[in-house]
Amino acid sequence: MFFHFILMVVSLMTFLHNNHVSSCDVNCADKPVFTPSRLVVKYGDPTSATCVACQGVCHDKLFGLEKSVGDVTENGTMLYWTVGKLTDWDPSPMCYYNTDSGDQCCTTLPVIVYQPPENVSISFVNHSGPMFENSQYTLQCIVENIAPVGNLVVTFYRGQTELSRQKSSSKPQDKPVTDTFTLNVNISKEDNGAQYWCEAKLELGPEGPQPPPVVTSENITATVHCTADALHFLPQMPQDVTTELCLCSLRN
Repeated sequence: MFFHFILMVVSLMTFLHNNHVSSCDVNCADKPVFTPSRLVVKYGDPTSATCVACQGVCHDKLFGLEKSVGDVTENGTMLYWTVGKLTDWDPSPMCYYNTDSGDQCCTTLPVIVYQPPENVSISFVNHSGPMFENSQYTLQCIVENIAPVGNLVVTFYRGQTELSRQKSSSKPQDKPVTDTFTLNVNISKEDNGAQYWCEAKLELGPEGPQPPPVVTSENITATVHCTADALHFLPQMPQDVTTELCLCSLRN
């Protein structure tokens, strides 16, 4: 009977050590401290952090580190969280201890797990082949399987000239998604031969990789034809000849 009582007490202690309650106080004066205070980790990479459960005397209190992945080792009131290969998109661990009043004081470590895009492509929407001057076309940049999309910035270029910089308007989420960006451009004869491209950049803050991860699309080259008004002033010639004359005048 006594053995069963001891077993029940040990089981309860273990449960309290490894589980937190919903009334956890994140604003207590002597809250646990993580080092570093924020982590940015590439999906599949190893990572680690240290938590000091409390700065004061808490050796007689229950404390611990709750996590969804990885291992925890203890040295006094210091807890070490290590992950050999991070494959959880929302792994943020929580460090806590029980107060004398029976409440819990806790701190959650923000962990951003990122993945650069698998592919970035650019095209003109619903259009292929030559374009006409004095017309408007829509560029489309598709960024495939990127995370987190909330930190994504896409920039459109004409040659080395920046045309537009856009942040994702998609709903923030942790797992990889594919996002599409568009830009309307007015085509003139000076655009003949111009190269358009886009780049996807993950801006992850000072804790993230420096420089930030960037993936660029291939270039697409604009071929611009004259408008019907411009062709009207050319001598009456077969259409293929007038088109070639127009393109030559644009290149020159």
